Amino acid sequence: MAFLSRSQVLALGLRAVGEEVAISDCARFYNAEAIEIGDRARIDDFCILSAGAGGIRIGRHVHIGTYASLIGREAITLEDFSGLSGRVSVYSSSDDYSGEWLTNPTVPAELRNPTHAPVRIGRHAIIGCGAVILPGVTIGEGAAVGALTLVTRDLDPFAIYLGVPARRIGARKRGLLALEARIKG
Repeated sequence: MAFLSRSQVLALGLRAVGEEVAISDCARFYNAEAIEIGDRARIDDFCILSAGAGGIRIGRHVHIGTYASLIGREAITLEDFSGLSGRVSVYSSSDDYSGEWLTNPTVPAELRNPTHAPVRIGRHAIIGCGAVILPGVTIGEGAAVGALTLVTRDLDPFAIYLGVPARRIGARKRGLLALEARIKG
């Protein structure tokens, strides 16, 4: 994987970019001026970040794995130390699939009924490969989401979730908080 140089990262036109950011030269950004990336964040190959009016905010020490996508009109926030594994999809917008409306951006807006709502992924939350996060979801601090999980509602802090739809299967330990303190020191 080849990463962009600092000057190439700055040339993307991001709203804000921190120090020691690693962005693959194969990642793609749309509406880059609405995207903020914090210190020591890393974005791997073939990721797509498509920011709407609400923007995308990526905190410090955040990792976004290969083929992940963050897409939608409303805000998407990944707080410090959170991470997305490969092929995770985060949506702050979604079409209405009820059959009462047309879907996809090729049809006139008045014939569609999309949902738009912000998504927040809390500090130290980890999202397993292939998981899908839908509009309006808040994933609590330290929550863990298993591979291929569909997240349609808010998730509690320091809980472990798995399945379609996501269901709580256990609790996550908090030892990582002490380790975080060692980084700040």
